[in-house]
Amino acid sequence: MTAVAFAPVSPLSSDAIAASACPPLPVVGRDVRVPLVTGGQAEYAALDYAASAPCLQRVWDDVSAYLPYYGSVHRGAGYLSQLSTDLYERSRATVAEYVGARADDVVLFTRGTTDSLNLLASVLPSGTRVFVFETEHHAALLPWRRTADVTHLDAPSSHAEAVATLDAALAADECDGPRLVCVTGASNVTGELFPVRELAEVAHRHGARIVLDAAQLAPHHPVSLAGLGVDWVAFSGHKLYAPFGAGVLAGRGDWLADAEPYLAGGGASRSVTADAVEWNSGPARHEAGSPNVIGAYAIASACRALAEAGLDTLAAREEALLARLRAGLAEIPEVRTLDLFGPDSARVSVLSFVVEGWNSSRFAAALSAEYGIGVRDGLFCAHPLVRRLLGGRADAPTECGAPDAPSGEQNLNAIRVSFGAGTPDEHVDRFVDAARELVRRGAKWTYRTDGGRCVPESDPRGPAVI
Repeated sequence: MTAVAFAPVSPLSSDAIAASACPPLPVVGRDVRVPLVTGGQAEYAALDYAASAPCLQRVWDDVSAYLPYYGSVHRGAGYLSQLSTDLYERSRATVAEYVGARADDVVLFTRGTTDSLNLLASVLPSGTRVFVFETEHHAALLPWRRTADVTHLDAPSSHAEAVATLDAALAADECDGPRLVCVTGASNVTGELFPVRELAEVAHRHGARIVLDAAQLAPHHPVSLAGLGVDWVAFSGHKLYAPFGAGVLAGRGDWLADAEPYLAGGGASRSVTADAVEWNSGPARHEAGSPNVIGAYAIASACRALAEAGLDTLAAREEALLARLRAGLAEIPEVRTLDLFGPDSARVSVLSFVVEGWNSSRFAAALSAEYGIGVRDGLFCAHPLVRRLLGGRADAPTECGAPDAPSGEQNLNAIRVSFGAGTPDEHVDRFVDAARELVRRGAKWTYRTDGGRCVPESDPRGPAVI
């Protein structure tokens, strides 16, 4: 069994960066076929990477090769335990390299981005005030409410407005305690990039710290703690082609070292008596229980695979596919895409839209049931942002409305398409063709709401008459 080691990647030439015609990376499940309600089967087009990306074949192969050697981490004397401990800690070093960690930064393995940000929220010093834009995913909006005073900032309409809004809020704040800014690197709704480096400079100029939610950024673009000047970064393995239940919080160690452990239990404790406990220092302090060595190793494997493929090269390919997607949807007058900063803003391969005359859940259900295309519909765990982008749009409920939604919001939802390093070109083309056909000809089947989801009607009369 070969231990994990991070292989530095040579700088890419401008020709390599510009070459967007590189093939997709192999992923598990690439050739899965799914049944269609209209009969037959279709190769599944997974276009919901922003929720969970498929496992890279490289990651699966690495994990499969390790599994016979699996053992307990840190507290076992046997060979497999020693090997697993070494693998776990080398995985930590690989991730540190991937996120451009500074010499004194720490890397913690968590269950995902949500867990990472809740962990950070649990260690905030007393009296901390948190500043967060309303554009954030719920994972970045909600954890702070339990442990800090929270200032919500209005959704910006440009990078300059985002920077100015944060600057003004920090300047006007009279808090005497610590302050923390939380910002996304790329919106999980629109895919648009935020001016992270500039926001970090503003935060530090006012004596605040900043944490970057890189859940949507890390799979598509280089993320560097040192280069971006952020204090912490959080991301999930399941969005980074490593769906084995692990995530990362990396960055400054002082607040983590001064706080009580996130979880109390074995591993976090150094010495325990009936009356007292001495807690460990370093990452172990907040990694109680048996570490998820498979999840950590999977993330490290994904980091190596993406670095070796070249994130700039992968991003160039995704940008070309995104341009193709946007051009195709632009030819459908009924489609309106959702943007914060405008249609020309830089973004990762995530795009949300609504279709005039369609409930978004019904549109997404038809894409799946009739074309074998998987997308996401709803408010994407970013309710304040989607409500703002939809402008309070509240159509009359259809057969696929959300019955439990607040009054006037039964039809308030959108459709999201997202893809990544494993997406074949033809999946994007199939989606555009399917969207065009649905808008022009309508669905071939009838649909109903079941448990809050829009599903094909199982009426024995079969498909609707067209």
